[in-house]
Amino acid sequence: MRRLRELRRTTPGRLRLIRAFLVTLTLLTGLFAGITAASARAGTDDLADRAQPLLIEAETVWSALADADTTAAQAFLAGGLEPAAMTSRYEQDLDRAAAALTSAARRTPEDSAAGQAVQQLSTGLTQYSALVASARANNRQGLPVGASYLSTASELNRTTLQPQAEDLLRAAQSEVDHGYSAARSSGWTTVLTLLLLGLLLALVATQIHLSRITRRTFNVRLLAATGVAAVLGLSVLAAVGAQRGHLSDADDEGSRPVAMLAQARTLALNERSYESLTLVARAGDDTNQRDFGRASAELTTLLDQIADEVAGTRAEKPVRAALQQHKAYLGVHEKVRQLDKSGDYAGAVKLAVGTDATKTFEGMTDNLGAALENRKDVFGQESGVAGRGLGSLSVAGPLLALVVCGLAVAGLRARLEEYR
Repeated sequence: MRRLRELRRTTPGRLRLIRAFLVTLTLLTGLFAGITAASARAGTDDLADRAQPLLIEAETVWSALADADTTAAQAFLAGGLEPAAMTSRYEQDLDRAAAALTSAARRTPEDSAAGQAVQQLSTGLTQYSALVASARANNRQGLPVGASYLSTASELNRTTLQPQAEDLLRAAQSEVDHGYSAARSSGWTTVLTLLLLGLLLALVATQIHLSRITRRTFNVRLLAATGVAAVLGLSVLAAVGAQRGHLSDADDEGSRPVAMLAQARTLALNERSYESLTLVARAGDDTNQRDFGRASAELTTLLDQIADEVAGTRAEKPVRAALQQHKAYLGVHEKVRQLDKSGDYAGAVKLAVGTDATKTFEGMTDNLGAALENRKDVFGQESGVAGRGLGSLSVAGPLLALVVCGLAVAGLRARLEEYR
């Protein structure tokens, strides 16, 4: 402290203190520039390489389970030997779910919420496929117990597996949200911003001080240091601003619509499953039909919300088409129920599995699938390019800070030599 007081009493001493302060501030700025860029790049890479694929895999599991349930019920209605196309689709659904679960397991710790959901789903998928196999075997022989097996399998799928798949999707969405937060590195960015502002102000204040004590207007080296510091600040602003813009687009136009569209497609598939199970049970307006009404109301509301969410994007057209096709499908469903209630069971089944109903329903799910794939692509593209420039900044930031430091020291050295 005594040495500090002595330095403050003389002009050369004060200049040395200013030099030490500028060196410290500049080196800290360079250090935090590197740390901020590296942290943001690591968070962005984790979002693109782990969290984003996990969200896609969770959606795949959920939709594959819902489609398998719907396809199994539709095939059961055909009676006897199931249509080969439906059998193939059902098996492909199970294969897609199993592959997505295997991939998701590699991305999640076993003790995490996502990891536990993956384990439960893997076990439940085996049980479900065994129940459906029993239902199909009995149905081929014309045994009524086949309907009971199918009902049990469908209940397992809809009340256990699909909720678990939804839990996995929520856990994946939480990982994505955490990835956004880590990628933004708000804490590091705030500190770096304050350091950059402090450095620029310190350089300007130093030049004003030198101008007063030396009667010289400019110090070329300090002016150059200020210019390089400004370039550093603009580089940080450009890189971080571009990254946050891409992350915002990935969230608003990618991950959020993906989650909504995944739910919509699953609700649509559940509708079809409820319709088929109502006919399989031959119980009229039973619990399955009430579940159909609940799902259809929820889907109609959700499709309206999604249409507003994706307005102005390439996903808008297929979503609005799906909304109209859903209305048409509900009209066909109402006719199916009227035939069943009037005692024309065979006519109801024929209409339910017929070309018109199938074309309308598959048109709706295909459009939802097209919109979903489009939003997945946007999510992947925006999260993938968000990290561009951050890797260069993690190197260029500290180097530019060193240049600022060297120029500031050189500028003050010239003034100090005048006092020797």
